[in-house]
Amino acid sequence: MTESNNTSRRHSSQVVDGPGKAASRAMLRAVGFNDDDFKKPQIGIASTWSMVTPCNSHIGELAEFSRDGADAAGGKGVIFNTITISDGIANGTEGMKYSLVSREVITDSIETVAGCEGFDGLVTIGGCDKNMPGCVMGLARLNRPGIFVYGGTIMPGKGHTDIVSVFEAMGAHSRGDIDLIELKNIEETAIPGPGSCGGMYTANTMASAIEALGMSLPGSSAQNAISQDKRDDCKAAGEAVLELLARDIKPSDIMTREAFENAITIVIALGGSTNAVLHLIGMARTIGVELSLADFTEIGKRVPVLADLRPSGHYMMSELVAIGGIQPLMKILLDAGLLNGECLTVTGKTLAENLADVEPYPMDQQIIAPLGNPLKAESHLRILFGNLAPEGAVAKITGKEGTRFSGSARVFGSEEEAQARINDGTVVAGDVVVIRYEGPKGGPGMREMLTPTSAIMGRGLGNDVALITDGRFSGGSHGFVVGHVSPEAFVGGPLALVEDGDAITIDAEADTIDVHISDEEMARRRAAWQQPTPRYAKGVLAKYAKQVSSASTGAVTDGE
Repeated sequence: MTESNNTSRRHSSQVVDGPGKAASRAMLRAVGFNDDDFKKPQIGIASTWSMVTPCNSHIGELAEFSRDGADAAGGKGVIFNTITISDGIANGTEGMKYSLVSREVITDSIETVAGCEGFDGLVTIGGCDKNMPGCVMGLARLNRPGIFVYGGTIMPGKGHTDIVSVFEAMGAHSRGDIDLIELKNIEETAIPGPGSCGGMYTANTMASAIEALGMSLPGSSAQNAISQDKRDDCKAAGEAVLELLARDIKPSDIMTREAFENAITIVIALGGSTNAVLHLIGMARTIGVELSLADFTEIGKRVPVLADLRPSGHYMMSELVAIGGIQPLMKILLDAGLLNGECLTVTGKTLAENLADVEPYPMDQQIIAPLGNPLKAESHLRILFGNLAPEGAVAKITGKEGTRFSGSARVFGSEEEAQARINDGTVVAGDVVVIRYEGPKGGPGMREMLTPTSAIMGRGLGNDVALITDGRFSGGSHGFVVGHVSPEAFVGGPLALVEDGDAITIDAEADTIDVHISDEEMARRRAAWQQPTPRYAKGVLAKYAKQVSSASTGAVTDGE
């Protein structure tokens, strides 16, 4: 065996080499290893296959393509599973509290399996929002050569519909605009098969960000879930990880500060989800790169929004796939000096080298605006500070909903309470809906507020009502919404002190969020406030609440 092979097998050799590892080899023979396989680098293929969501229902097959690619390149692919949950199914329920928690469980499980089994390299395949950053955070913790593969986007439903169409139809039905037959028709046709939610929601946002980060092969983020391109992508990833092993290129060589700046740039240009802020900061902390809310503001000053994609725009990811995906957009940004082309990627080449021969978009396409005539000159992701959010909050303001909102607080202590009052007409034009005690510790789990935001849109209040929360938003949420308010209400953040009728102003030009009460009144309320009893005393949610950091630092659970 050559020295390079010994180097590429430094983890698996501890598990299978020598007479003292006969028992290990005996176990592996039972799952398909032979004598030759013990001499090969072992490549763990982390699959997030599950029947619980269409985002991941096809990934079992994709994992087999990655294993075949690893085997063809001289490795031994070993498939193992980690979990996934479905935001789209759990939204609006107590179960949604497990969503962000699942990111940490996925990270832990990938580290646990690969660390125990001695895999030399890894391919991780994800398809839904939380399992994607979880996969990358698992790679970062292990810091062994590895590649992330995106499971791909879903196709549009009948009438250009998707999952958000269903949520908004629910709101329209509660207002009386559509009947049960119309609602059921949308329900039955909006989700036509496997793949992640079809707009520039969190899944497609994070896939694009991870490709720009350099941790996916070129094109991986913009492929249809059921396509030959996606199968080929999976096989190529299995092959490419062997090259990373041979060259000893690890995630820490790729996930640099400059690479994270590239990822933020792509998220902004695509009009991506607010969840990218939380996930990119969490991913950066895991690999040991300094990244803060302020970086999103600074980069946002020079990067425009160019993509007319849902939820605020018109087009779906499958339509962007049809004109070339995000590679031509990255080339535009690179040529304009907005991306760092020197960053290393999982191809073993720099970003600039990967983009050198990329063809431009078709002349007649309408999805990506020219750099000189953007949809929005600065970022839609606004980081707000003020007496309501001393540690920051994240707003998604495209400009279509305006850039400033003032109104009267209507305060709720849970998502369910707010949802009921939206549906029954209690929430009216001019209200600032405050949903608190939904943060990382208070929820616990920082639920997404897709159900109430969709209900607001469905009831025709999208331009007349704002919503602020210490929870999160789905990538499918739109309207005048502010989340990630930090410190959260449960730890005594100012959001806990707001009362019905308080005047609140959100200014996405000055990047401020304030409640208009005096410092003295704020102090009086703080003195009277008492922390609520934790909602969970045992189990994973209780453990999460004890360990999780603030949303402003990525809501991670593995400390500094």
